Amino acid sequence: MRAVLGLEDGTCYEGLAVGAAGEAGGEVVFNTSMTGYQEILTDPSYAGQIVTMTAAQIGNYGVTREDVESRAPMVAGFVVRDASPIASNWRASDSLDRYLESHHIVAIGGIDTRALTRKLRSGGVMRGVIATGDVREDDVVERARAVPPMEGSDLVRGVTCAAPFEWSTEPSALGDLVPAVSRVAIRPLRVAAYDFGVKWNLLRRLTASGCQVSVYPATAPATALLESRPDGIFLSNGPGDPAALAYAIDNVKTILDADVPVFGVCLGHQLLALALGARTYKLKFGHRGANHPVRQVRSGAVEITSQNHGFAVDPASLPSSLEVTHVNLYDGTVEGLRHTGKAAFCVQYHPEASPGPHDSGYLFGEFLDAMERR
Repeated sequence: MRAVLGLEDGTCYEGLAVGAAGEAGGEVVFNTSMTGYQEILTDPSYAGQIVTMTAAQIGNYGVTREDVESRAPMVAGFVVRDASPIASNWRASDSLDRYLESHHIVAIGGIDTRALTRKLRSGGVMRGVIATGDVREDDVVERARAVPPMEGSDLVRGVTCAAPFEWSTEPSALGDLVPAVSRVAIRPLRVAAYDFGVKWNLLRRLTASGCQVSVYPATAPATALLESRPDGIFLSNGPGDPAALAYAIDNVKTILDADVPVFGVCLGHQLLALALGARTYKLKFGHRGANHPVRQVRSGAVEITSQNHGFAVDPASLPSSLEVTHVNLYDGTVEGLRHTGKAAFCVQYHPEASPGPHDSGYLFGEFLDAMERR
C-alpha cells in the first residue's frame, strides 16, 4: 500500500506502508542506533514523535517479548529505509511489520532516510504526518501543520501508570535477560519511582541491584511517596516538554526538602534542574542514538551513552547549588548534575541502555551508595 510522509515545511516523501493502515502525526525525529528498534518503539519517551531510523535495514532480527520497554509501542509513527521482509533470529517471535500492524502503528518504508535526516539536522525537527492509501500530498502537509508543537506539551499523563504498583509483581519484569549491575546493595533498599514514562530496564536494573521498587503515577503527590519511607526516590525518563510539568516540578521540590537521596534520568534530570531554579530549552534536533560520547567533568573519563531527548538544561541558568558532572562531547550540552549539599544527582542520558552500551552502569552503584550512607 502506498504511504506518504508530509512535513510542515511542505516536503513530502512517498513510500510503502509497513505497519497499520491509517494516519499518524507527530514530531519527526531521527535515531542513529543500528539495532534496538523494538526498545525504541516501546520507549515512552517517544510518545508524540515519528521516529526515523538512520540504519539502512530495520526488522531483520524480528521482535521478541524480552526486548520491550513498556506495555506497547509508544511512538506516534515509524520511518525506515528498508523494512526487512524476513525475521532471521532464534529469539524472534514475530516480524516487525506484523508487530507494528497488530499494535496499530502507522509506518512508512522505502524512502530516502538519509535525505530526511539531513533535512532534520539542517532545519531542525519538525511536525509531520504519515498517511497511507490514496491521499493527496498537499492534504498531508496541511495536517502536519495542524499537529500540536512539542513545546508546552504535557505528554506524560498519556504514558504514566494509572495506579501505584510494586515492580516485583509486574509479569514482564521477569524476562530471560538479567541486566548486568556494578554491584548489589548490602542490605534491602526500598526505592519509590516516579513513572513519567519509565523504561522497564530502569526498573529491572534497580531490582537487579537489590532494590524493592514501588512505582507511582506522575501525578501522585510527593507526600504519598515519602509516606512509604523509601531509602531513595527515582525520577524517570518521559516525553514532552519538562517546563510544562508544573505538578511534577512542585513534587520534586517537596522531595528535595525531605532530604531523601534522589536519582534522575532524562526527563527526571530536567525536572530536578527545574525544581532548583534552572531553565530548559529545546534542542534543534535533539540527541537520539546509542553512541553519544559524554565526558565526566572531574575525572575526564569518556562514556559512550544511549540518549533520547529533545530538551536540555541551560547551563547559564544553573544555581550555585548544582554542579555540572557530565558534558556532551558533540555539542557541550549539560549531561549530568549533582546537588552540592544534598544526595541528589541526575544524568540526561540513559544509563540502563537497552539499547546501547553499558558504560554508565556505575551510576546505579552511586545511587546505592547514597541510600546506604543515609
